[in-house]
Amino acid sequence: MTEKFAAAEIIAAKRDKSELSDPQIDWIVDAYTRGVVADEQMSALLMAILLNGMSMREISRWTDAMIASGERMSWPQLKVPTADKHSTGGVGDKITLPLAPLVAACGVAVPQLSGRGLGHTGGTLDKLESISGWRASLSNQEMLNVLQECGAVICAAGSGLAPADKKLYALRDVTGTVPAIPLIASSIMSKKIAEGTESLVLDVKTGSGAFMSDPSQAEKLAKTMVELGKRAGVNTRALVTAMDVPLGLTVGNALEVRETLEVLAGGGPSDVVELTLILAREMLSMAGVDSDPEVALKSGSAMDRWRKMIIMQGGDPDAPLPTARERHIVNAESTGTIIEMDALKVGVAAWRLGAGRSRQGEKVQAGAGIEIHAKPGEKVRAGSPLFTLHTDEPARFELALDALVGATEISASAEVVKRLPLVVARIN
Repeated sequence: MTEKFAAAEIIAAKRDKSELSDPQIDWIVDAYTRGVVADEQMSALLMAILLNGMSMREISRWTDAMIASGERMSWPQLKVPTADKHSTGGVGDKITLPLAPLVAACGVAVPQLSGRGLGHTGGTLDKLESISGWRASLSNQEMLNVLQECGAVICAAGSGLAPADKKLYALRDVTGTVPAIPLIASSIMSKKIAEGTESLVLDVKTGSGAFMSDPSQAEKLAKTMVELGKRAGVNTRALVTAMDVPLGLTVGNALEVRETLEVLAGGGPSDVVELTLILAREMLSMAGVDSDPEVALKSGSAMDRWRKMIIMQGGDPDAPLPTARERHIVNAESTGTIIEMDALKVGVAAWRLGAGRSRQGEKVQAGAGIEIHAKPGEKVRAGSPLFTLHTDEPARFELALDALVGATEISASAEVVKRLPLVVARIN
């Protein structure tokens, strides 16, 4: 067939800081998905977008073109409103796990399409796969069955959902173009809009362990995504939240599932509980449901939803969680108050222990990761445990310990603890 445009012309236009027209955007996304535009040509365009940016109109059209590359889901069979949450990822960020069943227990359905970890940020699907028998891949009909039965489903996006994004994401990952806000925003929102949820809360992380470490850039990304949601008719809100310190007291797949069970049982670390409740209240208010998630957490109804969801996806909620074969304790070198803990360094250490992968498709260790024994603001004594490292391969300890050098700062004097507030900004 005769193509409407030439890729080189579109690359040159963005190189020269021109705005791309709607037909140009529609064509380039479609032609790349069909294999007409080569990887090297799309790589050049992605770099031009990274360097020269895109207008809001261009980002919106690019997002629409990615959605149009595949199917768009909807849930008319459900008799309750739908809401979802997306996190840009962080260290110890297991919030999706308790949040989905909690919101379901309050009367809102949660169709949650999640991803895998890459680099130092953990993936929700990797965490859940540490549960014996649990399946990430579900057909649309299976998703609907789980939603109808227990109100929440957490699974992988099928190949039919925004296939252009899958292809573009893999290319961005190897061409140094991941940090471009137009590309991040359109990647996230194309999948979330195609997923068919009525309301969406975005949890945009900022701080050393986040993808967007600078709060002003995180806020810019949040505003861009909220605008994309609005243009697509999805009720969208964003919170910019702290990722300067790991969330909770565990980093790693099975370790984070264990902590999730503590939260669902009415306990768990205060920051995980607080952020779970904040996001649950946002999702419920957007869905127009007046229900107190704290009651559902304490009554055990959120735990009941969790167990049902795990069983319906082939998992055994009573099976013991995997544990790593080897452990190593890192002790405090001095007495005083912890005033800083670098989330990035802790995340990289957990990744080096085997909790994450260095390339797509690599297998992760279910039991690998880090337990944190004290957080900023807490007093420690010299020789008391700070971290316990877990891995199946003892040779990994040295690499992880290298990553943890300077991860914590302990002060003998009563210095101010260096922390971001849990919620840095809110964008409606």
